[in-house]
Amino acid sequence: MSEPQTFLQLCDLADITMGQSPDSANCNTEERGLPFLQGCAEFGKQSPSTEVYCHQPLRASKPDSILMSVRAPVGKLNWGEQGYCIGRGLGAIKAKLGISDTRFLGYSIEQNVAFLHRRSQGSTFSAIGTNDIKIFPIPAVSYEKQKKISFILGTIDQTIEKTEALIEKYQQIKAGLMHDLFTRGIGADGQLRPPREQAPELYQHTPMGWIPKEWAVKSMDYALESIVDGPFGSNLKTEHYVVDAGVRVVRLQNVVEFDYNDNDKAYISERHANFLLRNKVVSGDVLIAGLGEERYPVGRACCYPDNLASAINKADCFRARCKLDVMKNRFLMLFLNSGLARRQVRRYEQGVTRPRINTGNFKRLNICVPNLEEQAEIVAKFDAVQSMIQVELSNVTKLREQKSGLMHDLLTGKVQVNVNPPEASHG
Repeated sequence: MSEPQTFLQLCDLADITMGQSPDSANCNTEERGLPFLQGCAEFGKQSPSTEVYCHQPLRASKPDSILMSVRAPVGKLNWGEQGYCIGRGLGAIKAKLGISDTRFLGYSIEQNVAFLHRRSQGSTFSAIGTNDIKIFPIPAVSYEKQKKISFILGTIDQTIEKTEALIEKYQQIKAGLMHDLFTRGIGADGQLRPPREQAPELYQHTPMGWIPKEWAVKSMDYALESIVDGPFGSNLKTEHYVVDAGVRVVRLQNVVEFDYNDNDKAYISERHANFLLRNKVVSGDVLIAGLGEERYPVGRACCYPDNLASAINKADCFRARCKLDVMKNRFLMLFLNSGLARRQVRRYEQGVTRPRINTGNFKRLNICVPNLEEQAEIVAKFDAVQSMIQVELSNVTKLREQKSGLMHDLLTGKVQVNVNPPEASHG
């Protein structure tokens, strides 16, 4: 039978600095003094980034410290590779030299951040105090084992960081490709047409901008077999939802640019779905957001996946199908996420707090219509890049799951580490 795990308090292993907001007169954007962080708003994936500095900081973190949010969201972490002036929304943690490893402390906090969540308090927003941080329980592990655990988990973090950088690179390639596909298209040779600056004779000027001469410009209604908005409010309400069985409901949060978000699931009974056959969604249908959200624009679109059973679309989420002899559904989806469509949608947006568009105005949009063969080639070129992004996104998910499991095993002692030979310290 294994011995119970023992813990030490964080204050015995590290120096803890709680932030204090400096006088605003000492803050500047001329890079005088230390970079200033009021809270975690400037946190990045690994380390923070700020354009504000303070030349007379009241509290400063030491280089190579853990920066931790002490106000909502409590427990969010970043690595402070340099010294920062820290405001009241942050605390800084630096391991005592030769006693503990700073990155090990960071992983211990990350693995057991629920401890801080339980202790957070405040009527307006959650927050933790100095004592909550001081008594944080850290596994009682030798200094050499701490460094080894940091090395193992740091290796996974580096792989995650490299994969995320690759995804960002592919996203930039995709954005450039989208612009080219909907301004230059694909020529007879299977390649992007030369830019208009090099071959102006290949292009025509339209209300949407410059597009290839071979493309027709039509109203959206010309390409649509049908477009359906959501059921009338009383016909599909929250009380109609059932648990984990029945017919899927496509909601606004499922519709993101280019891809269907399957993380959010809702269902209604088959019996109730039979009353809403007008709103039936099948694989390949184009789903369009009739309402904008904080990070997502109105008019964004995706296609309903082939691997999901038929569904019902809810209000503010349109379902569209194209005429088979005019346009491919997936081409329409790509067009709606392009600049050519976005500029038009903005002209028809309504609403003060959240922009929206109705199906009547949506049909008034202009759309470019290449022949079906070129549409297919445009879709294929986009899908090639999108598939690379999906592969790397899947890899990141697997790496994070691997890190989470390994972090639990190493920090709870379920898996023992061999400290011979010792690895170099990470902080």
